Amino acid sequence: MDVGFLGLGIMGKAMALNLLRSGFRVTVWNRTLSKCQGLVELGASMGETPAAVVSKSKYTIAMLADPIAALSVVFEKGGVLEQICEGKGYIDMSTVDADTSLKINEAITNKGGKFLEAPVSGSKKPAEDGQLIILAAGEKELYDAAIPAFDVLGKKSFFLGSVGNGANMKLVVNMVMGSMMNALSEGLSLAGSSGLSQQTFLDILDLGAIANPMFKLKGPAMIQSSYPPAFPLKHQQKDMRLALALGDENAVSMPVAAAANEAFKKARSLGLGDLDFSAVHEIVKVIGSSGEAK
Repeated sequence: MDVGFLGLGIMGKAMALNLLRSGFRVTVWNRTLSKCQGLVELGASMGETPAAVVSKSKYTIAMLADPIAALSVVFEKGGVLEQICEGKGYIDMSTVDADTSLKINEAITNKGGKFLEAPVSGSKKPAEDGQLIILAAGEKELYDAAIPAFDVLGKKSFFLGSVGNGANMKLVVNMVMGSMMNALSEGLSLAGSSGLSQQTFLDILDLGAIANPMFKLKGPAMIQSSYPPAFPLKHQQKDMRLALALGDENAVSMPVAAAANEAFKKARSLGLGDLDFSAVHEIVKVIGSSGEAK
C-alpha cells in the first residue's frame, strides 16, 4: 500500500517509521525537509510539498501540531488540495477542533477525495510501540481501507461516526488527562511539603482505585524535575483551550478544566512549553512555596 505521511514531529516520525518497517511504501514530507532524511535513509521517499506526497499516494496521513498547521497543509500553495481527487483518501490524525475537521472534510470531498479524521490518544512511547488509540470519524469506506495501517499504528481503533466526533472525543480525553496531571502535581507537592515521601505517595496511588499508567510513568520523573517531551506542554494547553471552547458551545461548566488550563498557560508563559506536559508541576511547586506564582 502506498501511504503518504505529512508531519515528522515527535509523534509523526515514530508513526511513519512503524509503517515503513511494516512494509508500507511511504512518502514523507515535513515543513523542515531535512527532518525527512532519516526516514529516506531507511527506504522512504520524500515529497517536496504536501501536494507531491498526495500525488504519489493512494492514502495520505497527516500528523500536525495544531489547527493552523492542519489547515495550511491542505489549503496553502503546494497543499493537499492541489492533488487530492477521486480514488485518493486523506486521513488527518492531528488533534484539532471539530470546525477545523469540518472545513478540511468539505474541501477534500468537494475535490472528489475521501476524508477521515483520526486523532490519537497516546504520546511518544505508544507511538513508537504502535500502541496508540485511534479515534476515527468520517468516511466509513476510508476507515475500513485504513485498518491495515491503523493496526500498525495503534492497539485499538474506534469508528465514531460523522466528522467532528473524533475531534471532540480526543479533546474530552485530553481535557481529563490535563486535569489529572494538575491533580497529581498538587498531590506530589502536598506530600513533599508535609514531610512525606513522594515516592511512597506514588506507590500508594499505584495500589489503589486511582492507579493509572500516566501517574506511574510520569510521577518518578516529576519528583526529579525531569521533563523530556513525550507530549509537549504547549500542545496540552492548546487541547485544554479547545476543550473549554467545546464546553462553551454545549453550555457545560468545567471549572476543574479551566483551573488546569490556567496552570498550563502560566507554565507556557515561563518558557516551559517545549517540555513535557508534566512540567506543569513546576508551576504548582512555585505556587506552593510562595503562595502565588512568580
